[in-house]
Amino acid sequence: MGLDTIDILDDFALAAACRKGDTVAFECLVRRHQRMLLNVAFRITGVYEDACDIVQDAFIAAWRKISDFRGEAKFSTWMTSIVINLSRNRLQQMQLQAKRTPYSLNETFPEGDSAVRQDPPSDRPSALHQMEEEELRNALNCCIDALTPEFREVIVLRDMQEMSYEEVSTVLNVREGTVKSRLFRARDAVKTCIKKRLGSL
Repeated sequence: MGLDTIDILDDFALAAACRKGDTVAFECLVRRHQRMLLNVAFRITGVYEDACDIVQDAFIAAWRKISDFRGEAKFSTWMTSIVINLSRNRLQQMQLQAKRTPYSLNETFPEGDSAVRQDPPSDRPSALHQMEEEELRNALNCCIDALTPEFREVIVLRDMQEMSYEEVSTVLNVREGTVKSRLFRARDAVKTCIKKRLGSL
């Protein structure tokens, strides 16, 4: 089956081809979903390199377990479940490493994004407006990162990836009511955090 033909197939058809050992079909699934999955893994772990490893491991696991995918949920939902589980494992490893790694009290830590960013000419309203938007974006990211994993997961999946409540419920393996409750609390925590950082919006 050629790439031109295979690219128009839906995920379920591609997964069926994968179960027959079709690696081209699997490559199509990887291309179709890797960016979204990388975004989820990065939002959960906060480390780009770890997120890349997680997505790679997720696709390896998916290839090995492709027979488990029967289409009860969307392929993207099934893959997101794998990525969330691997991200949780990675977070636990990071927490253990942080506890075991000694550090100096005299060591200085960079605050915020220390990378130098280019600032090309723009038609946006003003430099002040850009600074305010950047400040709000940074505050939002910091506040989401500060959430506990269970609250961060729901806000990433529902608000950032725009999954339905049903999909989030499937990915996290909890009831929809639990998803809604966690999401309400996560949004409230983020709102409170942003107000503390930036003042009343």
